[in-house]
Amino acid sequence: MAPMGDNVVVSNVNLEKLLSMKGGKGEGSYANNSQAQALHARSMLHLLEESLDGVHLNSPEVPFVVVDLGCSCSNNSIYIVDVIIKHMIKRYESSDRWDQPPEFTAFFSDLPSNDFNTLFQLLPPLANYNGGSSMEECLASNGHRSYFAAGVPGSFYRRLFPARSIDVFHSAFSLHWLSQMPETVLDRRSTAYNKGRVFIHGASESTASAYRKQFQTDLAAFLRARSIEMKRGGSMFLVCLGRTSVDPSDQGGAGLLFGTHFQDAWDDLVQEGLISSEKRDDFNIPVYAPSLQDFKEVVEADGSFTINKLEVFKGGSPLVVSRPDDATEVGRALANSCRSISGVLVDAHIGDKLSEELFLRVERRATSHAKELLEQLQFFHIVASLSLA
Repeated sequence: MAPMGDNVVVSNVNLEKLLSMKGGKGEGSYANNSQAQALHARSMLHLLEESLDGVHLNSPEVPFVVVDLGCSCSNNSIYIVDVIIKHMIKRYESSDRWDQPPEFTAFFSDLPSNDFNTLFQLLPPLANYNGGSSMEECLASNGHRSYFAAGVPGSFYRRLFPARSIDVFHSAFSLHWLSQMPETVLDRRSTAYNKGRVFIHGASESTASAYRKQFQTDLAAFLRARSIEMKRGGSMFLVCLGRTSVDPSDQGGAGLLFGTHFQDAWDDLVQEGLISSEKRDDFNIPVYAPSLQDFKEVVEADGSFTINKLEVFKGGSPLVVSRPDDATEVGRALANSCRSISGVLVDAHIGDKLSEELFLRVERRATSHAKELLEQLQFFHIVASLSLA
């Protein structure tokens, strides 16, 4: 991390080289603050399995390949990959055409800055699978995985895999991250300049429009890459933050997370003379929660995919606490949630020491509004199941 005084303007650096969830296994790490994502993912398993039921079963002589895009560094990715592979094994076993499942390969993909070390430390050992063992025996090996695994670093807004090589793509809680901040949002001469704010929530129409355009440009690039990489008969299951409002400056749950107490904490640093207002204004969270229409427009304009399902799904609160009536625990949970997601960017922008000051202020503010947060902070997700047209 950048030491105090040796920081950079995050908005002007290459996000691909910097952006990641907070690594390691500390209190503010993503690994220890992604329980809400796990709960939300589990609540959508029936939709994932519906998508998997449409996947074509190829010959078992060819390995079945699963990819999790934006895998990050917690158990969530490993759990979902396990669900996908077990579901496909059951489909092969119940098939009249094939008498055994194929071998399985899973690729865990994220930006090069991702903490792959922590992820792979969480990965169960490979079951003792060889030519003499059945896949059923592998599945019976508790605590072991029944697939070969590898990491693939790189941006999912570009090609990552050979053409027609992937059976199932999965991506959850990642596509709302932009590939870059819109240039007009960072230009002080532009009407879209996000003065006084660190997020799109509550921003001007010009700023919101710039965010929306960047999201749709990125999603189009994502779809172009996957349309080449996915096998005919394959399936893609996507989940990202979404919103129910038609107004893009109303970011819903994401707006409450980054546009209230987090925003106020930045303002505190300015008012206390710890940073300049320009330093605050140079920082922006590169996240956009799309509406259903935002998402649908891009898929239809691309034309490569058929929409099997596209809906807004209520995921629930991002705060997981054991004592909801304990305001201190609620405040700490919100601060840790913000830190696990944005901490790397904040550290790089203002340094570790000021970053610590910022999140202490987030925690204090959230603690004083604990009841309101538990009642109002709810996430909605865009859920899409796509197959090649």
